[in-house]
Amino acid sequence: MFSSSLAEAPTIREPLHAPVAHLVRGGVTEGIHYGSVVVLGADGEVELQLGDIEAAMYPRSALKPVQAVAMVRAGLPLDGELLSLAAASHSGEERHLAGARRILELAGVGEDDLRNVEDMPYDPAVRDAWTREGRGPSRLAQNCSGKHAAMLYTCALNGWSLDGYLDPAHPLQQAIAEIVEDLTGQRIARVTVDGCGAPLFSVSLHGLARAAARITAAAPGTPEARVADAMRDHAEMASGSGRDVAALMRAVPGLLTKDGFEGVQVAALPDGRSVAVKISDGANRARVPVTAAALTRAGVDPALLTGFAGEPLLGGGVPVGCVRPVRALDPVTVQACA
Repeated sequence: MFSSSLAEAPTIREPLHAPVAHLVRGGVTEGIHYGSVVVLGADGEVELQLGDIEAAMYPRSALKPVQAVAMVRAGLPLDGELLSLAAASHSGEERHLAGARRILELAGVGEDDLRNVEDMPYDPAVRDAWTREGRGPSRLAQNCSGKHAAMLYTCALNGWSLDGYLDPAHPLQQAIAEIVEDLTGQRIARVTVDGCGAPLFSVSLHGLARAAARITAAAPGTPEARVADAMRDHAEMASGSGRDVAALMRAVPGLLTKDGFEGVQVAALPDGRSVAVKISDGANRARVPVTAAALTRAGVDPALLTGFAGEPLLGGGVPVGCVRPVRALDPVTVQACA
């Protein structure tokens, strides 16, 4: 599993986060979001860093494209919208549930074979509709069901046991861990359990950005390119209607991006430019504008990112401020705050 070419595992320590966004209300800085940001150039070199990009962290669902690559390398034959769903944190829309059912059918297994936690749909509107209809939590509705269905399919194709497929010692999870290390270029610092029940691998923010770059810059037809193409071509299957990650992939040609709980986001372009963001308090209101600012620093046309400046702060129902990336991220065109 360990290659001599891999860097050592990142250090497990309290991250030395730095300010990445200011909460400005009425011209006064009301609060500060701390975090870390890395921007890599097409050559893989660090072009900008804020905070602590080398400490061990958990990418959460931002690691799903890497997990999907590992499954494709292990023989998973999915493409298009079903492969996008395999890398998804989906909203629980009917198309997501139908896609997960289809993957289970291809695997010759049923919903009862899933071992992710039961949950309500992630999207608030979809969840409210479920509640009105009297529907309860289910494994299929949980936002990681596409990944888990694909895991079962990969196991079935390889003759691996379906029971215990979430055990870190299972051949599936060993195969995924190997690809996590391959694409991040570093050894895994620690393994824990993600919210859905699957193993979660700790790497650095720098390693996460490097993995995304290797996926988007891979040669056509490779497992990496197949995953990137599927997610970009079917962005709503990788997330959901109205989700910011889908909108960002539609707005920026060739961009692959994936979010994760606790304020994580990674994004990469076909030439290997990439960014990775971690907001220390997990706030989505900072994740989106900070990611957009980092992409601008990576060379993306700011005109393509005007819709991702973040929602305004309201006072009495009218805008009175904003969440503004720090000047180190946005040194020229700092968005105006009331």
